[in-house]
Amino acid sequence: MPTHRSQPSLLEGPVAGHLRRLALPMVWGILATMSFNVVDTYFVAQLGSRPLAAMSFTFPVVMVINALAIGLGAGTSSAVARAYGAGDMKQVRRLVSDGALLATLIAVVVSCAGLMTIEPLFHLLGAEKSLIPLIADYMVPWYLGAVFAVVPMVALSALRAIGNSAVTGRIMMAVAFFNLVLDPLLIFGLLGFPRLELQGAALATVIARGLSFAIALYILVRREQILALPSWRWSQLKRSWRTLLAVGLPAMATNVIIPMSGGVVVALVAAHGADAVAGLGIALRIEPVALIVFYALSSVVGPFMGQNFGAGQHERLQQTVSVLTRFCIFFGIGLAVLLWLLGGPVATLFSDSPEVLAVAVAYLCLVPISYAGYGFVMSANAAFNGLGHPLPATLISFLRVLGFYLPLAWLGNRFWGIQGLFVATVISNLVLGAVSWWWLRRYLGERGAELDAVAAK
Repeated sequence: MPTHRSQPSLLEGPVAGHLRRLALPMVWGILATMSFNVVDTYFVAQLGSRPLAAMSFTFPVVMVINALAIGLGAGTSSAVARAYGAGDMKQVRRLVSDGALLATLIAVVVSCAGLMTIEPLFHLLGAEKSLIPLIADYMVPWYLGAVFAVVPMVALSALRAIGNSAVTGRIMMAVAFFNLVLDPLLIFGLLGFPRLELQGAALATVIARGLSFAIALYILVRREQILALPSWRWSQLKRSWRTLLAVGLPAMATNVIIPMSGGVVVALVAAHGADAVAGLGIALRIEPVALIVFYALSSVVGPFMGQNFGAGQHERLQQTVSVLTRFCIFFGIGLAVLLWLLGGPVATLFSDSPEVLAVAVAYLCLVPISYAGYGFVMSANAAFNGLGHPLPATLISFLRVLGFYLPLAWLGNRFWGIQGLFVATVISNLVLGAVSWWWLRRYLGERGAELDAVAAK
């Protein structure tokens, strides 16, 4: 077993250069991951409205389970990065191995609970009785393969934590491509495969994610040598799991609150009619693609901050905040200008209805003004998680959604219509971006003062 770091050190050299090197592969990886739902939706739509409606009912459940996996991945990334930065490879292996076991156990619980509650759960979500068999066609294979959704999230997070985002991005792209190939084969029964329709869509996803499971574990065991048998002593397991969940549980809560708030906003927009909902839907399909660089950056900020924090490189942490601030401001302004110019033409690719396009264009002209603030919120949350101090990240997310966004959205929608709702989004993103910047600088300043005081003694 190696006792040294296997990846290029993030503890020296230009901060901006490291962040750029880490984030670029993740741009392509995240873009590929986003294609999963788009590809599945496209092929299932060819089967008719009922299979498409059935799969649509599964999205909230799948998103919540993904939020649990993302949260556990954030906890793993934070703990592993800090141990890796401190040069404690024994602790790195312990955390990765015990984290993989925890992820497996969570996946087994999800599978069992999900399989036993398909009918009552989806009735609760509003699915009519005749759709339940179709929903079961999708969710039974998905639940049986839940381990392939949860464990790779921990494995890929561990790879990012040690600075290997390039392999992570390539795995994500390979899995998305494999899903694209398998979907038509299994859904429509092409090239001798059985025609499985909705069940085929789920199986394609499970098999593709099984590929990521196998590749990620191989790399962790053989190449990086940071995955071994977990500790079977309860005291050691409990210590590792507590370390992982200290960041993981708050990250889970943060990831769950965002889609929940999205449902409330859609309900507010629905009062303006189906065209308004359709216009918002178009804007919300364009927005994630526009923000993909911010998503990629936030996925690597945590490991970078964690490694440098573990190594006691306080000055580099301060430099990172400065780099993030400049990037979010300039890139955010660039996005706003780009979408102001191109938002309308891009929206016409999705609809030719003037009423629908009016809503989509209004969103894409107003909300991007605040992308700089939203980008820094994402990066600051990732930074706090990477530092092993998740409470500010959780509070910022809840404050943004519950303290500002939803109340302002309700008021804006009530008094100024849908434009007021979009302005509420702008205000929330800018205010919480400023709060995130202040809080992160303040926290690092306090930790720096503590370190100086210890050094003085």
